[in-house]
Amino acid sequence: MDPDWDDLKVFLAVARGESLSEAGRLLRRDPATIGRRVARLEEAMGVALFTRSPAGYGLTEAGQRLLAHAEEVEAAVARGAEALRGARGQLSGQVRIGAPDGCATFVLPRVCAAIRAEHPELELQVIALPRVVNLSRREADFAITVSPPPAGRFTVQKIVDYHLHLVAHRRYLRRAPPLTRLADIAAHPVIGYIPDMIFDKELDYLSDLGVERVALASNAAAVQLGFLREGTGLGVAHDFALPFFPGLVKVLAEELRLTRSYFLVRHAGDRRNARLVRVGDLLAEGIRAEVVRLESLA
Repeated sequence: MDPDWDDLKVFLAVARGESLSEAGRLLRRDPATIGRRVARLEEAMGVALFTRSPAGYGLTEAGQRLLAHAEEVEAAVARGAEALRGARGQLSGQVRIGAPDGCATFVLPRVCAAIRAEHPELELQVIALPRVVNLSRREADFAITVSPPPAGRFTVQKIVDYHLHLVAHRRYLRRAPPLTRLADIAAHPVIGYIPDMIFDKELDYLSDLGVERVALASNAAAVQLGFLREGTGLGVAHDFALPFFPGLVKVLAEELRLTRSYFLVRHAGDRRNARLVRVGDLLAEGIRAEVVRLESLA
């Protein structure tokens, strides 16, 4: 028996979710039903597609071969649906974007609003996570990351460089010890990431400064900025976030200027999906322009 599209959707959900419960969540079906469908598909094809273990469902060699074909079918179905929807040149449907919280909070709102104004039938969802979104499990259609993924079947596009500086609130600086060189940082409380929750080495801003103790910490950049707004010390912040916090000013700007980059990551197979290609282009263009605009105001 050749699997139909509904069979392949179940297969893809289990392959990506690596468990019946996660596949059930993705498809909004009962996990027991998913399990029966998988067993029926394997019986009909005469081959095991998954290995079962306490850790979950892993693909067998046969399952890996089917995965590539199933993703091709998925892309073809998406292209057909887009061809029907796109007769008027309008984008529609749901697109999910995973992004670090700084980008999600300060950059993406204006970008997504502009895209929606041009394509009102498009549904954009932004997932702000203190980690890299898992594209392999289809947590999102796009991931905005601060470094390219080390492996996987992805298309990676550099979007833009952005910059960070050491900042503090004016209220704090009026009563703080002198701050004329980097060595003076040792006399100040520092705000930053929770050390053991830094999910990407590009976010480890403070180690190069010799800062070993963080007075106030969070895994979210927006919370760190909230601490800084309260006049509690020094911290490294995105230049593009500073226009949202008028009381924060750069300090030692000549001595410390960090440059990082945003990358747009998507499934390699999605390059054949015209709708996602267009959305990706709009996202990259919008993020690039918004970072430049906000940094010019900092």
